[in-house]
Amino acid sequence: MTTVHSSRKVQRDGKAPGCPVRVGDDGVWHIQDYATARQFLRHTDTRQAGLGIENALRHQHRMRLPMLYRDGPEHREQRRQTARYFTPKRVETAYRDLMHRLAGQQCEVLRRRGAADLSALSFQLAVAVAAEVVGLTESPPGMPQRLDRFFRIPDPDARGLAAARQKAFNNFVLLSFLWRDVRPAVAARRRTRRDDLISHLIDEGCSLPEILGECVTFAAAGMVTTREFITVAAWHLLTDESLRARYTAADPPGRAAVLHEILRLEPVVGDLLRWTTADVEAGGVTIPSGARVEVGVAAANLDAAEAGERPGTVCPGRPVGAGLSFGDGAHKCPGAHIAIQETDIFLSRLFAMPGLRMIREPTVTIRPDIASYEIKGMILAV
Repeated sequence: MTTVHSSRKVQRDGKAPGCPVRVGDDGVWHIQDYATARQFLRHTDTRQAGLGIENALRHQHRMRLPMLYRDGPEHREQRRQTARYFTPKRVETAYRDLMHRLAGQQCEVLRRRGAADLSALSFQLAVAVAAEVVGLTESPPGMPQRLDRFFRIPDPDARGLAAARQKAFNNFVLLSFLWRDVRPAVAARRRTRRDDLISHLIDEGCSLPEILGECVTFAAAGMVTTREFITVAAWHLLTDESLRARYTAADPPGRAAVLHEILRLEPVVGDLLRWTTADVEAGGVTIPSGARVEVGVAAANLDAAEAGERPGTVCPGRPVGAGLSFGDGAHKCPGAHIAIQETDIFLSRLFAMPGLRMIREPTVTIRPDIASYEIKGMILAV
């Protein structure tokens, strides 16, 4: 294992470059260098693993799986049909003014209160933006709180009655999201179509449970991950005066370079999981068909062969950009431009507030299955 000095805020054990391809004692294959990880993620003889897909597959004969869980021609076709919701032009014309208005609202909340938890402010923003893209615009107040409860990291040690209670609570929150958020949005769009994802899914003939599945996966990808990235980016800027000065003085491309570099260093999802559907050559090794493969994004992003010198430090302008933090290949995140844009708009407004400072550092919890992080309790004051 290569030792890399890192200025990461989020510490994840073993997330540094090492042997390009190896198999563990449990039979899981691991990829940890950048070139091999990118090559493997672009390979077509793989399918999704993790992210709850094992539970979803139990229903595949009764309903269409969400796009996140599909692979092959069907997945590529749905990506092609929905790509228009995520283009830079679409973001500029349809969502940019909304992002500015929502960012202003959350900064006003902070100004009025004097102090606030950044994860709560950023989640309000991320939920509202993603809701506009998806079409979840008919909800009563409280959707961020409902989603926050649903996506809370579960207790991995829960057993027996505690595990049953945890599952029952998640089912209750999911049904609440269906009844209070998804159902009224679908009903409104059955009457009058709009230019959003739910309208597209209705035209595709999707049932209410199928639309719920898509809404849940887009909520996880577009709301929760953006909240975490906004928080970790602010954490770096608040604790590095030179980086903060560089960010606040830069033009939009310069600020985007800072954000991409922070995201390279702090990918929200540290591991991507795949199953091989045929023998796959990667890094000079043959990974057999039917193998479970863990692609170490957090490790690969520190590969000096791609990132350059001192890969564990923040150095905006690296040619590798955000690295593999948005994934790669068929399942590369379609909302990457939206995430960077809304993060920049919010943080630009936030760091323009006089006297902005952090009065309490956050706590970090790691979701072990995909090595993702949850950052809570960062209290900002003005």
